[in-house]
Amino acid sequence: MNNMQGRTVFITGGSRGIGRAIALKAAQAGANVVIAAKTEVETTKLTGTIYSVAEEIEAAGGKALPLLLDVRDEQQIHTAIQQAAKAFGGIDVLINNAGAIALMGVESTSLKQYDLIQSINHRATFICAQAALPFLKQSENPHILSLSPPVNMSPKWLGMLSPYALSKYGMTILTLGMAEEFRQYGISCNTLWPETYIATAAVSKNLGEESTLQVSRKPEIMADAAFAIYSTAKGELTGQSLTDEQALAKVGITDFSQYACVAGNTNLQKDFFLD
Repeated sequence: MNNMQGRTVFITGGSRGIGRAIALKAAQAGANVVIAAKTEVETTKLTGTIYSVAEEIEAAGGKALPLLLDVRDEQQIHTAIQQAAKAFGGIDVLINNAGAIALMGVESTSLKQYDLIQSINHRATFICAQAALPFLKQSENPHILSLSPPVNMSPKWLGMLSPYALSKYGMTILTLGMAEEFRQYGISCNTLWPETYIATAAVSKNLGEESTLQVSRKPEIMADAAFAIYSTAKGELTGQSLTDEQALAKVGITDFSQYACVAGNTNLQKDFFLD
């Protein structure tokens, strides 16, 4: 594993699921990890808080900073970024992981739901990147990684869930745009998306736990794939929209059987936006 000692990773929405897995992977490599999310009290429906994940990060060998953050609030984002940079002396990796899901078309999506997914998905990506930019410029190996899909204009996906597609494609377009805009600063900007369903609370809530668990992979595949991206050398990999399988293949991992939620099951469900 590459050494992340002294490097700081800022993750939005990292109190559970994929964000938590990414945080623990970074911690195992010795990173300083900032968990910036809005869950500070555990409920029966949602396990994990910024504090419980911070404890896991410390136990895994990293240094943790739990920060309460609603990514819809611009001032909160700027404050959190400043706190993180002050605590650890800078920011090296920004991971736009926070997300909201609404799997419906235009007719069935309320304006409240529409505004929520746009503000949490692509709008927060924009604000976080702007806020972190001064510190990323100072990093020896800066990265921005957004958890969003390759842009796929297939009528299949647009017809099913165009409001959600807009919010996630917006993240991708912004990130690929930043890859070119920030190339002069040596900041690598990429996106990452799972090839299959991932067993998370969000997926279970929207698609049903029992039915999805059988055809899903563990969040750890996304953590390993994210690490494969943001541990690359400065400027080596940028402007790419990768799936977890593609990212892992770049570091020689092509056997993904260990990540299946049900051992031995190869009949996995392709994720949204992938043909």
